[in-house]
Amino acid sequence: MGDNILEMRRITKTFPGVAALQDVSLAVARGEIHAICGENGAGKSTLMKVLSGVYPAGSYEGEILLDGKPVDFRGIRDSEGHGIVIIHQELALVPYLSIAENIFLGNERRGRSGLIDWNRTNADAAELLASVGLHENPVTPVVQLGVGKQQLVEIAKALSKRVKLLILDEPTAALNDLDSAHLLNLMRRLREQGITCIMISHKLNEITSIADSTTVLRDGRTVERLDMRAGEVTQDRIIRGMVGRDLDSFYPDRVSTPGEEVLRIEDWTVRHPTQDRLVVDGASLDVRAGEVVGIAGLMGAGRTELAMSVFGRSYGRDITGRLYMHGREVKARSVAEAIGNGIAYATEDRKRFGLNLIDNIRSNVSSAGLRKLARFGWVHDNEETRVAEASRRDMNIKAPSVMSVVGKLSGGNQQKVVLSKWLFTDPDVLILDEPTRGIDVGAKFEIYTIINRLVADGKAVIIISSELPELLGMCDRIYTLSAGRITGVVPVGEATQEKLMELMAKDKEPAR
Repeated sequence: MGDNILEMRRITKTFPGVAALQDVSLAVARGEIHAICGENGAGKSTLMKVLSGVYPAGSYEGEILLDGKPVDFRGIRDSEGHGIVIIHQELALVPYLSIAENIFLGNERRGRSGLIDWNRTNADAAELLASVGLHENPVTPVVQLGVGKQQLVEIAKALSKRVKLLILDEPTAALNDLDSAHLLNLMRRLREQGITCIMISHKLNEITSIADSTTVLRDGRTVERLDMRAGEVTQDRIIRGMVGRDLDSFYPDRVSTPGEEVLRIEDWTVRHPTQDRLVVDGASLDVRAGEVVGIAGLMGAGRTELAMSVFGRSYGRDITGRLYMHGREVKARSVAEAIGNGIAYATEDRKRFGLNLIDNIRSNVSSAGLRKLARFGWVHDNEETRVAEASRRDMNIKAPSVMSVVGKLSGGNQQKVVLSKWLFTDPDVLILDEPTRGIDVGAKFEIYTIINRLVADGKAVIIISSELPELLGMCDRIYTLSAGRITGVVPVGEATQEKLMELMAKDKEPAR
């Protein structure tokens, strides 16, 4: 790993009114795993888009050297022709095509007649799948695979292009612990095969365990390059480079003083919308004012299905059970009825379901509570602006104005807009589904501080998270789910990751 396969020198990339990258330099040694860290908005993804040709030569300043030679990429196909492949956080697979069809899409295996040779296609795909440790039939539609397996399909697709430099943008953000461990082990095997990997991630524990070196970006500039093999680089050390200061703790202190019960569900049962099986099976839980309750479970345990079905029956069918708010049984047969009863739900997929990415902050903040701003059926623009400005200030949303387009904000600021939208409805209970997924450690701390502020004001909060340390650091009690069933509830003072994992894996036979 002595020589560099890649050097990026003095890269500057500007958008109207914003300098996304300023004189950024990056050096990646051949055959290493190189991590890139930084807060949301630091320029990580922009830098990789420059490298992969998404932002073509001529749209930025600086130079790129591959194998010591200057290169100018005019597009993605150009960079792929040089052996550079990027796997974005939002996977680029066609769900209703087969695994084999996705792997060779745009790079089809043709016979002498010019038609696709399906036998060769499926055989080559099977070989690639074996190389990434995925034991699936190549003719299986991608839609039938979980996110972890889809990541492996993307890597198999990259290997089919004779990749020399593989870029993975937040590869484990949507994966559970087991799938994440499998993917990291695959990256180690690729390194042994001489394939260089660049990994963008907010999961610092993964970076310290797998990376050979790390480049830290802050505010569009290179801060430092760390040699992880020296054995002295800790998560705290990386955080100090990312945010320019020490974080005293990953989780802000909070004194827990739960009050009266706010929400209780009893014997809650939900069937899959299209399949004849239960996704939630007789679940019961409660949360009190001033309390943070966590829900832990492996992928497919029914966490999101439970939350969405409670929130106006926005998921599932044949829903049965009882829902109580402040001790009184209520109906929440629609999202509007759930909001009217004081329930809010911040989805795990903010880009698809939580925000209108092509609209501005003002419209997004007010979207769930327009009735509060309307008179005679018309929304009062000045009042809408005032509300959005108050949210921008209180939530510390980093944007030039409330008229800024939400899709151009960093992930952490987008999440603050989602929270602002639901807080404007003045809920009594706020359900947060993966509230810090895909955001950096500094923005996470801000989100945690907002949650603490809400419970201090008497709100009840439910957190669904795949990160057990997050639940242990933020919650008062943690419920565990397995195959749609509640398998335990543990006060945080008695909880450990091992105990939670034991309960999450308990009684996993399929639900009725």
